[in-house]
Amino acid sequence: GIGHLHDIHSAEGELKQPFKDELPTRQAQLSTLQDTEEFDVLVVGGGATGSGCALDAVTRNLKTALVERNDFSSGTSSRSTKLIHGGVRYLQKAIMKLDYEQYMMVKEALHERSNLLDIAPHLSAPLPIMLPVYKWWQLPYYWAGIKMYDLVAGGQCLKSSYVLSKNKALELFPMLKKDKLVGAIVYYDGEYFSLLSSLKGLFSPGCCWTYQHFRNEFDVRAKCVINATGPFTDSLRKMDDGKNTNICQPSAGVHIVIPGYYSPDNMGLLDPATSDGRVIFFLPWEKMTIAGTTDTPTDITAHPIPREEDINFILNEVRNYLSPDVEVRRGDVLAAWSGIRPLVTDPNSKDTQSICRNHIVNVSDSGLVTIAGGKWTTYRSMAEETLDAAVAAHRLGGGPSKTVGLVLEGGQDWSPTLYIRLVQDYGLENEVAQHLAATYGGKAFDVAKMARVTGKRWPIVGNRLVSEFPYIESEVRYAVKEYACTAIDVIARRTRLGFLNVQAADEALPRIVDIMGKMLDWSDKKRTEELEAAKKFLYLEMGYRSRSEQLTGTTEITLDTQEVAKYTNRFHKFDKDSKGFITTVDVQRVLQNISVQIDENALHEILNEVDLNKNGQVELNEFLQLMSAVKKGQVSDSRLAILMKTAEESLDLRGPVTVDRSGGGV
Repeated sequence: GIGHLHDIHSAEGELKQPFKDELPTRQAQLSTLQDTEEFDVLVVGGGATGSGCALDAVTRNLKTALVERNDFSSGTSSRSTKLIHGGVRYLQKAIMKLDYEQYMMVKEALHERSNLLDIAPHLSAPLPIMLPVYKWWQLPYYWAGIKMYDLVAGGQCLKSSYVLSKNKALELFPMLKKDKLVGAIVYYDGEYFSLLSSLKGLFSPGCCWTYQHFRNEFDVRAKCVINATGPFTDSLRKMDDGKNTNICQPSAGVHIVIPGYYSPDNMGLLDPATSDGRVIFFLPWEKMTIAGTTDTPTDITAHPIPREEDINFILNEVRNYLSPDVEVRRGDVLAAWSGIRPLVTDPNSKDTQSICRNHIVNVSDSGLVTIAGGKWTTYRSMAEETLDAAVAAHRLGGGPSKTVGLVLEGGQDWSPTLYIRLVQDYGLENEVAQHLAATYGGKAFDVAKMARVTGKRWPIVGNRLVSEFPYIESEVRYAVKEYACTAIDVIARRTRLGFLNVQAADEALPRIVDIMGKMLDWSDKKRTEELEAAKKFLYLEMGYRSRSEQLTGTTEITLDTQEVAKYTNRFHKFDKDSKGFITTVDVQRVLQNISVQIDENALHEILNEVDLNKNGQVELNEFLQLMSAVKKGQVSDSRLAILMKTAEESLDLRGPVTVDRSGGGV
């Protein structure tokens, strides 16, 4: 069936593997879907839970199909916190309110956390998280709570928590605010580095579906349909029976990505009680810092957009925790996104934070099996429970679940030193090799084999998509081999570029579309459509709009007279003819004076970022607006601002100039 998984072994015996040696083509998958008379299980929804259900069904040797109307894990699953956690705050509620259900939920999550670290060792690792303490009385209170967390984990405790003095806390987390800090507690949770589809041989038809039917396509028959559609749970339940009440209360969680210097390389930070009672954290992720999260009721949409007020709320909370020496700038937000948590609720509840994150499995009168709610961490146990219910309700047979300890794709051949072999055998850069090993595990060699020769002395193979990230071109080729059909899929999920830096992702897009276009035989029209769709995705869903709107025609100029004079003077050094504006020609002329060469196209881009009225030139007013936005921290790393500053300094010195920074990252 479509759901059979490629090359998976189980400690409890071999599974049927129709596609052991290589993945079937997409067309072969579609044919199987169309020609199979009846599946045992049809899973609707290809996020973490749906994929988990399909995997669980296959381990029971059930004939399985999975359909997803978009790309795998393109919804809530890819917009999560990337943290495999047991739920510290639920434990607090369990103790305070003597709530057994919350306690069991934490216990289950800790068990799943431990299992994930076993079955995907290349993708997950323990991450120490610091709780800074600013009041003496909180120290024993928090310490007792965290020790309970360790106790509940029992033998599955990753590493024991410990208490730190103020000085030791500042040594480990130098960016922390020193005032009133009395100490800190460090505990361990799991971090998930990347969410690539670990399920092979599953498929996404890329078209609208109606219940058990693909519009304009074909019927798919199955003894049992599983609804694993996350926030869209209720719409499928209503298709099944219009009288069903809503059980899902969607909540928007916004995350932002800021530069890596906001947190140490291997230490997260969690504040269990922010100004309005929500939990805030920032964690090191892919050499950046990820901060969040909000928790606000929201409408259900397939394309959630991060709001400016959410971004600013997170920045303000981050400011509360960091030393005043660290300027938290709005312009440092490199990407922002919103994910919709599908909380299961009692229709009378008004407050999303008090809703239990537990899940429910429901079988309707017609036999539709719905799995709703839950947490990313517990996807495997949720899937097992769902299949148990499906097997019982539809008498499917097929034996028990075998997913505990079932190593995910790439995990079998992984070891912590695998990246060294990639460097030695293929001549890949160290950083690239570490990234490939941590993302693909044992499959990293397949990606390395597809890498092209660079023509340079080092690295021998592996052309990067953009200079500051370790993603290489062969990852795009590998993604296409694994059913990637859209440029959005490649920038958002097969790599993490869109989530890490929207500008860098935008820069990489033409090359990505070029590689995919050749492999998938795209027409010029199709290439343009893919490029435009991906640009729109970055602009709306990954926070590019919020970033670019920090500098607009209405930006208020808040410079004092001295600063206005200084920047006007700088501007006139470029505007030699006093035209009132500067063009690429003016900038080139000044750069030639100080012996700096910049590519014409790059210069156009640099000016275009600041050219608000898009007339091909930067007026004095636009330049002053830029400098004002830079001063306020709304814009950071402006290539034009840095370029003109270094050029002016060089002109004043009239001496040799280093070109490292004058290119502003070009």
